[in-house]
Formats: sequence, structure tokens, C-alpha cells
Amino acid sequence: ENKHEEKVQDPDRREDETKAEMGRKTWADLAGEMKMFLWNPEDRTCLGRTAKSWGLILLFYFVFYTCLAGMFAFCMYVMLLTLSPYTPTYRDRVFPPGVMIRPYLNGFTIAFNVSQPSTWQPYVDSMHHFLAAYDDKVQEERNIECVSGQYFIQGGNESEEKKACQFKRSLLQNCSGIEDPTFGYSKGQPCILLQMTRGQKKNRIIGYRPGAGVPVSVDCKVQKGNESDLRSVDFYPGNGTFDLMYYPYYGKITHVNYTSPLVAMHFTDVKKNYLVPIQCSLNGKGIINNVNSDRFLGRIIFALSIGK
Repeated sequence: ENKHEEKVQDPDRREDETKAEMGRKTWADLAGEMKMFLWNPEDRTCLGRTAKSWGLILLFYFVFYTCLAGMFAFCMYVMLLTLSPYTPTYRDRVFPPGVMIRPYLNGFTIAFNVSQPSTWQPYVDSMHHFLAAYDDKVQEERNIECVSGQYFIQGGNESEEKKACQFKRSLLQNCSGIEDPTFGYSKGQPCILLQMTRGQKKNRIIGYRPGAGVPVSVDCKVQKGNESDLRSVDFYPGNGTFDLMYYPYYGKITHVNYTSPLVAMHFTDVKKNYLVPIQCSLNGKGIINNVNSDRFLGRIIFALSIGK
């Protein structure tokens, strides 16, 4: 019985002895074991592997990741073959157009005091900078005169460079900044430019023919409040329409010198010292301007606050 008890107790004693030996290891012993693990000169192993073992595993991962990279490159190549650099493949979410205004300085509230030039000068500078591409001389050098009232459709290969119609800033008349460099801001009669875009992103719409053959027009009104707060608005050019000759747009790669047509709104009589919310909308066939969840779809909402 005593011998049997000793045999039963032996495993526990051995475990205690092993733990005691491990507890007595010094830092030098641990460093030696680590050095041996990093490089064992007897077995000629590094990190527990021989040179042949390391070569095989590195070769495996090299082949494995090379195949993955090749598959990814092949998939990208096939996908790019289906895309055109000139025209988007899918354009189902492009139409109808949105609207954007200029000047646009950190928000849709244009507020200034007529007697304080420092409050309206940033708007004037923004307008001049934006209209630099519309200078008459620039347009005459880069673009051609087109037939008004009809789409300027250009055939040929889609990679061929397309011609663009002239849109001179002089067409904006009192809002051109030529006769009045302050665009009416110094008189409390500000000019605001409206551009037909792809939503708020201010992108041009490739291939779009607005109005289904009838020019799209613009009108403005007080969004909320007394309609008499906005007594008079003049539109340029003409009666505030986007001429068909500036459409369709063929993309920035081929339609290099294209400049988007504009409609200038000259607010000649707005209630002073009061915040007037204004909504300007596009009107024409295929235009949607009554979606409450999108304030840029077919319309733009902004506010004028003109102090004396």
C-alpha cells in the first residue's frame, strides 16, 4: 500500500520539482534559451526551422500572393474594358438637373451692408473670379458662335474633341460686371448667377438635353413670408432661359473649352434690413422642382439680407 501511494504521489512531486526548477532560472538562462531558439548551431535551425523549411514556406506564400495579385489585376482589367473614359456607363440617376448659385461663400445667406464695402467686396471678388472664363475675348478665342434655339449635336467618334459655343459675360448685361464692377452690391441691388448642375456637386450633366426641345426658364419668388418683400427681379440673358445651343455636354475630356450657360438674377428691389428667403426654380419639360427632401433638385433656396 505504501508503494502504491508513493507512485500516486510521484506525478505531483515531479510537477512541483519542475516548477521549482523554472522558478530558479536566471535572466542569463532565459537569454541563452532565447539565443538558442533564434539560432541553434547543433540542429542548424532558425526560429525552430531549417533553411529548407524556411525556403519552402516562403516559396509557398510568394506563389500564393502572386496568384492573388494576378487575379485582382485581371478582374480590374476586365472591368476597365467595360468602362468608357468619355461617357458614364450608367446615367439613370443624373436626371433631372439641379441648381447652384454664385457667389457661394460658406452658405446660402448673402448678407451685407451697402454702406460698408468690406461686407460685400468678397461677393464681388468671387463673381469676378468665376466670370473670368466668360470674358468676351476668352470666349472668342476658344469657342465658336452657334445657332440659337437648337441643340448643338456633334457626331463622330466619342474620342474626338468637341467644339463649344460662346457664352460671353456681356450677355449678362447689368450683371456682367463690365459696366458696374460691383455687380449692383454697392447699390443694394445684388446680382446672383444661377447654373444648371448635377445637384449640389456643381458637376455638368453629360449628354443632357434640357426642356425636350424647349428652353428651360427661371423664376424667383419669396419662399416664406410676404411676397412684397421681393418687388422686382430682372433676368439675363433675355427673359432668363438656358439656350438649347449649349447642350448637350460631352464631358471634360473631349469638351475641353465648354463653359456652362448662366442665368443672372438682378434683385433690383428687395426689402432692406430684413432677411428675405428666396426660392428660384427651373421650369420646363422633364424638370422636377417640388421635392421637399432635395432643396437643389430643380430649385435653389437662399436668403438675402441687405442693410443700408
